Amino acid sequence: MKEDKDLYSSYIANCVFDACSSYVAIMLNSLTIYALRKTSSLPKSLKTLLMSLAVSDLAVGLLAQPLYIAVTVIDFEPESQSNRYFDVTYKVYLFVVNLLTFASFFGVMALSADRFLAIHLHLRYQELVTYKRVVMVVFTMWAVSTGLAILRLCIPKSICYLIFDAIYVCCFLATTAFNYKIYQAQQAPQDGEMANTASLRKFAVGTLLVYLAFVICYLPDCCRLVIFAVSKSSTSNEILRLYTMTLWFLNSSLNPVIYCWKKRPVRLAAVDILRKIL
Repeated sequence: MKEDKDLYSSYIANCVFDACSSYVAIMLNSLTIYALRKTSSLPKSLKTLLMSLAVSDLAVGLLAQPLYIAVTVIDFEPESQSNRYFDVTYKVYLFVVNLLTFASFFGVMALSADRFLAIHLHLRYQELVTYKRVVMVVFTMWAVSTGLAILRLCIPKSICYLIFDAIYVCCFLATTAFNYKIYQAQQAPQDGEMANTASLRKFAVGTLLVYLAFVICYLPDCCRLVIFAVSKSSTSNEILRLYTMTLWFLNSSLNPVIYCWKKRPVRLAAVDILRKIL
């Protein structure tokens, strides 16, 4: 009885928090997208990657969180799960969440790779990392994410988890390696040729913060999946799922704050937009 009461309290707390977080994510990411469009001083490749990540964060607040709240409310009423509308809602939720999860994973990895190349290639960066190539990378990321989200609906869950976990691990290791190299470049002495990369270093700090927020928000849910795979389903696992998913959603509200805080052109554009609104 106590476990049911704790579970009910967790359902209520997470639904309320996610409703507020959804609104914040929509407002902040809408502002960020508009500010990025108005910012002309950012490199087009960086702006494209930031825009892609902001769009995925906006979609989390606009689609994923409302669907998650709906599924959570229905899930607490077992008799409602036999309703055919629940099946449709749950499948749409699975598709949207997996699509945006992979889009975020790939987006953070691509952003980290871009900043790594900008710092280490110097003058060759503009020659190799062109706007058209970045657009193709973003298109490919979203296409692969869509394919993986569809795959989740077509094959058994156990096989899907193995494939997804392998992709998560590879993306996480690659992103960690890029950010470790960025951190090393940040610690290197800034004399000689490296002094010309001061602005790149400032952008790299923002990328490091995006990565740290990503790890803090995503890692608990990845650990929860491992725990769920090796242990039987229980009330404590369900409560853990609720809180780790809420933390996962919170990442979409943190990213636009990091953009506006660490990237001065975006911050100035956002402030100017708010002044005009007010």
